Amino acid sequence: MGSDAEVEPGTLLVAAPQLMDKNFRRTVVYVIHHRAEGTLGVVLNRPSEVAVHDVLPKWGDHATLPQSLFVGGPVEQRTAICLATLRAGEDVSEIDGMVGVRGPVGMVDLDGDPEELAPKARGLRFFAGYAGWDAGQLAGEIERGDWLVVPALPDDVIADPETELWSRVLRRQGPPLAFLATHPGDVKLN
Repeated sequence: MGSDAEVEPGTLLVAAPQLMDKNFRRTVVYVIHHRAEGTLGVVLNRPSEVAVHDVLPKWGDHATLPQSLFVGGPVEQRTAICLATLRAGEDVSEIDGMVGVRGPVGMVDLDGDPEELAPKARGLRFFAGYAGWDAGQLAGEIERGDWLVVPALPDDVIADPETELWSRVLRRQGPPLAFLATHPGDVKLN
């Protein structure tokens, strides 16, 4: 049986090339919570056309370029989530209004003061909605081969959407996973 034993906060779920679900095709999901009851994460590579400033005016100027809201997943798309990657020397446990996920990456309390937090962050990324799995659901999807579990880098959270994050993350895994980075998506086009 497949396992989600490698999944933990701060890891990435990379959609396998054969995963064609419109919500997750060629996505990279950053795992925020992983417990027996289920898993929660956000899709890192789906920018929207909506400016952060239009939804969260006090945070808009502090959002990492392209300063748009990213589609975090199909669940509760009216819910906003912010992840920050902190500057070297900053400790997430010492910053009010942040909950650590892993290393220099943490979740931001959007009721907090952006003027206090922004100078401590290398980048802030804002998401509408999230991806969620009930107990056992993610393990089943991993067993089926839908997801690859790989380590995240703090910069993945704030990666420029033009960088083809899906391919880049796969390439850095080395063979055999690196070979998937060149998968055409639709094998009929190959």
